[in-house]
Amino acid sequence: MRRFFTLGFGTSDTSTIRMALSSSIQNPSAFRLPLRRHHHLPHSNSFGGAASFSRFKPLRCVSSLAVAPSSRILVQNPIVEMDGDEMTRVIWKMIKDKLIYPYLELDVKYFDLGLLNRDATDDHVTVESAEATLKYNVAIKCATITPDEARVKEFNLKSMWRSPNGTIRNILNGTVFREPILCKNIPRIVPGWKKPICIGRHAFGDQYRATDAVIHGPGKLKMIFVPDDGEQLELNVYDFKGPGVALAMYNVDESIRGFAESSMAMAYQKQWPLYLSTKNTILKKYDGRFKDIFQEVYEEKWKEKFEESSIWYEHRLIDDMVAYAMKSEGGYVWACKNYDGDVQSDMLAQGFGSLGLMTSVLLSSDGKTLEAEAAHGTVTRHYRLHQRGQETSTNSIASIFAWTRGLEHRAKLDSNEKLMEFVKNLESACIETVESGKMTKDLALLIHGPKVSREFYLNTEEFIDAVAQKLVEKNPALCS
Repeated sequence: MRRFFTLGFGTSDTSTIRMALSSSIQNPSAFRLPLRRHHHLPHSNSFGGAASFSRFKPLRCVSSLAVAPSSRILVQNPIVEMDGDEMTRVIWKMIKDKLIYPYLELDVKYFDLGLLNRDATDDHVTVESAEATLKYNVAIKCATITPDEARVKEFNLKSMWRSPNGTIRNILNGTVFREPILCKNIPRIVPGWKKPICIGRHAFGDQYRATDAVIHGPGKLKMIFVPDDGEQLELNVYDFKGPGVALAMYNVDESIRGFAESSMAMAYQKQWPLYLSTKNTILKKYDGRFKDIFQEVYEEKWKEKFEESSIWYEHRLIDDMVAYAMKSEGGYVWACKNYDGDVQSDMLAQGFGSLGLMTSVLLSSDGKTLEAEAAHGTVTRHYRLHQRGQETSTNSIASIFAWTRGLEHRAKLDSNEKLMEFVKNLESACIETVESGKMTKDLALLIHGPKVSREFYLNTEEFIDAVAQKLVEKNPALCS
């Protein structure tokens, strides 16, 4: 397949690119774009070691158009691709080469969010990828490393960069929705869950933007708000008799309203009821604000649409909602505050079987902009094996579904029926492959137990090849 690239900004040698482009027209295999590829060890990067970084300007964005025969499906508008780290980066390339590019004529705005490139660009590449997502409305993201102190030392980073997901969420101002991928032969810890549960996590504020402090001795804790105009508000919080801790957190009406809009848009799209959970009996003003704004948005914009579709919106206390979730059969959207969503989404994943069978999308408040990714991390342990040349059995399903959910949104925005059909075929190819008994080790363990033998699972590439074969069977016209 031939690909034509146009460089964005932050490139090092445009004459080299032009020469490569020229030769690729005659000989596609000769084309080698000098992309800054991620390697786990900073002293083994593609440019010959960490000390050589200064010789190159970091690559932030590449725009590529995969030019294909007429049998391939034309995707009219671009998507933003955000590359990632470690084992997920390895399988990401396999997915593109085996499941995406052979079928789609696709314009990709590529951003390398690998940790080394974020460091080289002072994390500007993350901001720029989010801004591109706002422009093109669809992004598909590979899992990325959020560095801690150990990673800073390991990669010799300039700084302990913030979570890329957090940065992107703040710019897109959306809600993170996670939903299980159901396979009939994968046992569920909660057997009563017959239908998916889509959990929406408010991705702004609360504990994640809080200010906390250790109190070292007796004294008075006060909270003071100084308005731009008007009288100062001073609240007495606690009279400490000894050491302790304190926390101040916040949220804003604009973000809560966007959360409500996103949640109702998702419920309406799925034609499922929507539940919001809070603890407004205790946090009467804080959580009460969430409850009030959700009700306002529902009454103003969504009530009539919901009733016409025989679905509903309801507020529930978080403890009541958790109990309901455990005994329900599923089939609804559950809107959670930031911390609740963080906790309950992992509970949901394990209850349905595995984090490897969980989709994750970030949807903007207007429902127009979507970023899709896998719900799990970079699978570091498998990457260590991969580096040593050992066999891995890494579950790629969530990463494949990141592509399908992003492309599904592109298909909806563009009214592209052929692309929508391809997306459905790729998702069903994944599920049918697992249901036929072909799966990676993590899923085989759920079925066969901790002593599962090698005959019951495929390695990383074998599984993607099995999905590719199933996809060929579903798209014979595109493969002729």
